[in-house]
Amino acid sequence: MTVSDDRGGLDEAALAVALSAARAADAKHGTDVTVLAVGDVLAITEYFVICGAGNRRLVRTLVEEVEAEVGRELQRRPLRTEGRHEQQWVLLDYGDVVVHVFLQEIRDFYEIERLYRDVAVIDWTAVDH
Repeated sequence: MTVSDDRGGLDEAALAVALSAARAADAKHGTDVTVLAVGDVLAITEYFVICGAGNRRLVRTLVEEVEAEVGRELQRRPLRTEGRHEQQWVLLDYGDVVVHVFLQEIRDFYEIERLYRDVAVIDWTAVDH
């Protein structure tokens, strides 16, 4: 699967990070893992990866697994991380991809997917890796 960016190029590197992060979160039992193509509406990033966790320990586990797998598979590290201490909404910013790991009750409260309901949802389970 290839995705064209608004400049006519291919954004395969960003998609690879998003897919790797989604697979890592799913492997560690993240809930409702979603990949949104937000590049057309946000100038700052191409994809959001969003997942939930039932407790703070699982939030930490998901964050650690995403970082480890994206690093192992693609040699990428987050440019910055927010929320690690609180373990309620952790944001891993890879520049072209932002991973949101939510404690489920926080995800339900903010409903981030509702804010971006007009963007494409990437079926990450259907993409070969």
